[in-house]
Formats: sequence, structure tokens, C-alpha cells
Amino acid sequence: MIIDKMNPDDWTEVKGIYCEGIADGNATFQTEAPSWEEWDRSHDNECRLVARIDGELAGWAALSPVSNRRVYAGVAEVSVYVSHKWSGKGLGSLLLSALVDLSENRDIWTLQSSIFPENTASLFIHKKCGFREVGKRERIGKMNGVWRDTILLERRSQLVGID
Repeated sequence: MIIDKMNPDDWTEVKGIYCEGIADGNATFQTEAPSWEEWDRSHDNECRLVARIDGELAGWAALSPVSNRRVYAGVAEVSVYVSHKWSGKGLGSLLLSALVDLSENRDIWTLQSSIFPENTASLFIHKKCGFREVGKRERIGKMNGVWRDTILLERRSQLVGID
């Protein structure tokens, strides 16, 4: 397996994996994948990774800024998606761990993730990578007419932003 920087040529495969997560109903509130241009604008250019197994794009991870306010420049939202074909093989943990390392190299001191309680695999890999649960957001949004809760997790860097 190779973890590498995501480039625009990866978008078709990245979008396909994202659509798998959308179809599952426990990965995101999104109902359809955005265009490359929209996705590109909303994600940090330097914190985008893909994992390849035997040349096949098997998963991806990226960061989005939580705010454009300067005070939050070191806080980012995590996205991690693994193709169904490769789920359960530790790929999500490897991608998230690499993303954590990359984030610290970019002076990001807090990573956060909002995960549906039903997405136990995602909760597990986040906690394995040093995230802690900071709260439950009850009835935070509707999905297909049904209120959904999310678990808010965060990881504070032990290297960046500690002074």
C-alpha cells in the first residue's frame, strides 16, 4: 500500500468512494458528491491524501478548515473514506494517522470530526488515532426526514499549539 498526496486526476475515484459513503447513509449528511471545483475550494490544498493498493485507489483522507477566521487557522475538520472493497483491513487508521502527521507539519493543532453514532468503524479509528469524544450533538440535522445525532471528536496536537 502507498499513501500519497491526492491530485486532481484522482477525483473520479475519490468521488466514487465518497458516493459509497453517501449511499451507506452513515458517513455524511451529503446526499450527492460535489463537483471537483466545489470540493477543491472547500478542502485544504496541502492536506489531501489517497491510499493505493496495487495501483488501485482504495481510500482517501482530507482536511477542511472549520472557519475562515484567523483565530481558527489551526483547526480543521477530518474526512476519511475507504472503499467497501478495502474496508476492515486497517486502511482507515493508516490514512488518518498519516493525515494527523501531515496536519502537524502544517501547524494545525486541533482536528475535529463529527460522526454518526452508527458509524462504529469510524469512531473506532478516530479513537485509535488519539481522538477523544467531546460531546454528542442530538438532533443536529435531518436526513431523509429523520433527525440524526452526531458524536463530536477532537484530537489536540502534542507538538503544535502547545505554547
